[in-house]
Amino acid sequence: MTPDPPIDPDRPTDPDDPTESSEPEAEDEPLELPIDGELDLHLFRPRDVSGLVDDYLDACRERGILQVRIVHGKGIGALREAVHRVLSRRRDVLRFRLDSESGAGWGATLVDLEGPPARSRDAETGP
Repeated sequence: MTPDPPIDPDRPTDPDDPTESSEPEAEDEPLELPIDGELDLHLFRPRDVSGLVDDYLDACRERGILQVRIVHGKGIGALREAVHRVLSRRRDVLRFRLDSESGAGWGATLVDLEGPPARSRDAETGP
């Protein structure tokens, strides 16, 4: 097997080749996530995790999804610790634990949330 030739940064790219691009990848484009009770963090940068976990849990609560599984991977544990810090400071998290139920072990965390905030009577009847 022959190794790939070294990449020449001065070589022009072929605009018709979908694998080549002279444009940097858009890292900050919003990504549409299904709100289904499972958040897989493998696709995200560690610096985005805190806000992402908060937003995802808020969206789950709004939809009445009160049991959430967050997949952070095993690795060295830095991402797991970041997720657990977020969960520890949220008042709506009743409890969280490593997912020993599915066999994922310390690669995922299960979260139990309290129910969505009660709507006020004025909000239900309107003005």
